[in-house]
Amino acid sequence: MPSFDVSSKVDLQEVDNAVNQARKELGQRYDFKGSKASIELRKAENVVELVAEDTFKLDAMWDLLQTRLVRRGVPLRNLKPGDPQTIAGGMVKRVVTLQQGIPSESARKIVKFLKDQKLKKVQATIQGDELRVSSPSKDELQRAIALLRAEDFDVELSFGNYRD
Repeated sequence: MPSFDVSSKVDLQEVDNAVNQARKELGQRYDFKGSKASIELRKAENVVELVAEDTFKLDAMWDLLQTRLVRRGVPLRNLKPGDPQTIAGGMVKRVVTLQQGIPSESARKIVKFLKDQKLKKVQATIQGDELRVSSPSKDELQRAIALLRAEDFDVELSFGNYRD
């Protein structure tokens, strides 16, 4: 039976490249000369950590990082920025979590959405942090993809693994 997978991933290599570009630009910007500001990617924890002297510089760093991420094709919807926290030495820190996979709440929304569309024999099953959508009709699967692309589920959806 034809099927496809729906997933949501952030390419960590592209995030790493964007972080490195942002670091390089921070070193060259006049408003960050002599600053202790830093951007660090922790791949194991799927986290980007921004540290600056004040919230103004922290916000500037966040805007700079977002610009670099967009240029590298990283979906900003999969970034969950935390609130600024005060840390030792009068510094401010913001932790940005990288969303890998579809959260279970969003997965349930997607399954319910597909059922509500009353597509003929389209089945959606949750498989961990992915969804598998299957149907005997390839045309119905094409319609399901089009409907999912048009809807907003708070995460960037990618479609792959299309099978006949």
